[in-house]
Amino acid sequence: MKKNSIYYPSLILFALAVASCKTQAPSTTSSSKIEQSQGVYQYRDEDPTVKPFFSDRQGVIGRNGMVASAHPEASQVGLAILQAGGNAVDAAVAIQFALAVVYPGAGNIGGGGFMVYRDNAGKAYTLDYREKAPGKASQNMYLDSLGNVRQGLSISGHLASGVPGSVDGMAEAHKRFGKLPWSQVIQPAVDLAEKGFALTERDALGLNRIKPDLNTINPGKTYFLKSTVPTDTVTWHKGDVFVQADLAKTLQRIQGQGRAGFYEGETARLIAEEMQRGKGLITEEDLKNYHSAWRDPIQAKYKNYNVITMPPTSSGGVALVQLMRFTEPYPLRKWGWNRDSTVQVMIEAERRVYADRAKFLGDPDFVKVPVDKLMSPDYLSTRWTDFSFAKASDSKTVKGGMIPGYESLETTHFSIVDKEGSAVSITTTLNGGYGSRVVIGGAGFFMNNEMDDFSVKPGVPNMFGLIGNQANAIAPNKRMLSSMTPTILEKDGKLFMVVGTPGGSTIITSVYQTILNVIEHGMTMQQAVNALKFHHQWLPDKTTFENGAFSDATVQALQSRGYILEKLTNTLGRMDCVLIRPDGSYEGASDPRADNTARGY
Repeated sequence: MKKNSIYYPSLILFALAVASCKTQAPSTTSSSKIEQSQGVYQYRDEDPTVKPFFSDRQGVIGRNGMVASAHPEASQVGLAILQAGGNAVDAAVAIQFALAVVYPGAGNIGGGGFMVYRDNAGKAYTLDYREKAPGKASQNMYLDSLGNVRQGLSISGHLASGVPGSVDGMAEAHKRFGKLPWSQVIQPAVDLAEKGFALTERDALGLNRIKPDLNTINPGKTYFLKSTVPTDTVTWHKGDVFVQADLAKTLQRIQGQGRAGFYEGETARLIAEEMQRGKGLITEEDLKNYHSAWRDPIQAKYKNYNVITMPPTSSGGVALVQLMRFTEPYPLRKWGWNRDSTVQVMIEAERRVYADRAKFLGDPDFVKVPVDKLMSPDYLSTRWTDFSFAKASDSKTVKGGMIPGYESLETTHFSIVDKEGSAVSITTTLNGGYGSRVVIGGAGFFMNNEMDDFSVKPGVPNMFGLIGNQANAIAPNKRMLSSMTPTILEKDGKLFMVVGTPGGSTIITSVYQTILNVIEHGMTMQQAVNALKFHHQWLPDKTTFENGAFSDATVQALQSRGYILEKLTNTLGRMDCVLIRPDGSYEGASDPRADNTARGY
């Protein structure tokens, strides 16, 4: 059996263990449920007009191919590649590079990510093109002489960047599975950079928002500014045509030379010079030595579904399987969407999973990660012994589990299914929005601030509030831990769903809820994406939720049991998903919370 591939014919033992240690679930706050009416699910509660959705957007239906990504221009690029005879990997490569042009806040060639790929014969692969720490990095590089964290150094500026992996990852994926010529799948990105594209309102707002940082971190440069004079106050507007000449030249070098067009030669020289200018650590040698890694996918059963997802360096796959296994013994469908008992089980699962993440997860090339044990029913049953429906658990008393012998928010996602039924799920990132805000002079792209995803100091939270430990400590050439959770599901052995989202620490819980919305609560793919969401990550000990995600009665029931709830003023997730419908057609679902767009034919 493959490493990280576990199959259990049932969870009977775990279910029995759960049943033996839990108190009786209280009645849900009402007998209300989600019912379908003319294709739209209505949330029947105290107020019959209340819906569980962020919007009433409908899914896009196609039979020959489907893409869903964070930007309409990138989705159109992916669709055109499929229509030209390309496969899912060709479209993925084209979208990755297009996003580097049209979605600079997260789409990138200066960052990294993860790919889950399932071919049309059902064989699964995962590619880790996560960034690495530079060769000169050290465990205490962000601490002062007293051992305190020097605030901001791992988040903004040159020292915050790890060695990028996106270009190598796409080159590896295309070399192994691509169908169309490399130059053909890169050309759309070159065109977008060279000829320009019309900004959406969200594009313009983002570029205007980061102008002060651009001026501070990149003195004298005019990249991403509307004026050629850095200090001008002119701003971008919706519909402005954005041309990126230096980025076009960088993409042309990649187009003509492949991997070497980025990791060697002119582009590598420009990156190394920029790092030296800003006292960063990345060198030409670091770039030349970077290589992505093919890893064995995690595969785990949930009822009659098979979950195919990322192993470490991502924590997302392990966490998702843990969450699904904690959930499986409970009748969520009967209790209903976001009823108090449903939510309570999910919160308590999330609390324990994030505690495990902090203790055990890291780069498997550097630390022993007990992947199979963390997902096993016997281990999960021991994690559940202190659960009670009567009251909330206390995160101060919930630590990472005990395993004998073990030694101690900006991202983007896209999903693709081609005509033959091959599927790609990719999540890629710069980490924070626009990464470190460092733009490579002469090359025109943002660098990541992924060094903040390491445990800068054990017990000190990162920019997403996540706690890390020694397993995720900084070391030269080590990959930092991630929450990215690109995932593909099979149902009865056939392709069923392609799913993923950005969102920093909320990625795992958003993917988890979206999957359950379809397979437990009967929503369409688009409704599952539209559905309002919540999040708990162990520490801080609170549950955040989108406005409308919980009814007043659910809020009161949870608060009476000691749960700390916080209504968000923003949103959770930016899902891009594809569902295979019973008739064999594809439903593309893109998140209405942003510019996400699905395209199919």
